[in-house]
Amino acid sequence: MLSTSDFRKGMKLALDGELYVIVDFQHARTAQRRANVWTKLKHLKTGRVLEKTFSAGETFNDPEFTERAMQYLYNDGEAFNFMDSRSYEQTTLSTEQVGDSKWYLQENVEYKIMFFEGNPIAINMPSAVILKVIEAEPAIKGDSVSNLTKNVKVETGLTVRAPLFIKEGDSLKIDTTEGKYLERVS
Repeated sequence: MLSTSDFRKGMKLALDGELYVIVDFQHARTAQRRANVWTKLKHLKTGRVLEKTFSAGETFNDPEFTERAMQYLYNDGEAFNFMDSRSYEQTTLSTEQVGDSKWYLQENVEYKIMFFEGNPIAINMPSAVILKVIEAEPAIKGDSVSNLTKNVKVETGLTVRAPLFIKEGDSLKIDTTEGKYLERVS
């Protein structure tokens, strides 16, 4: 059993037979009233976000979900296709299920796919990925007076703000939660 005191960002919980992930939460207490927990929940199948308030101490059933390592194969325009490396079973996730994770997916790389009641529902992305720069605006001499950044495009099509010294062909470590440049990797 889970309680509102166990809430953490990224935690999964089942409400009315549906699986949600906690995007944000806040404990709130007003004078002479019970404490409440305000949450922002994202439905894992549809991606719909809703705000819900729970009473402090309210309990929930622990959701029964599994994770399997699966290799990303390709995107056919409507769905993202993955393969279990052990059983060679193929699974598809819709564009809505993949969400913004599409900007970090690289072909032939393994990712953890979450299953709820036997159905794939979402990708559990690593906190950071390494992607190669395919386009970078040229740095102009004299631009180095302060900590300036420029737009660079990586191999998945994502555009990221990076320091001026980044050039085409460099590999960058990118945060998957915010889509921000972390460091250059050699």
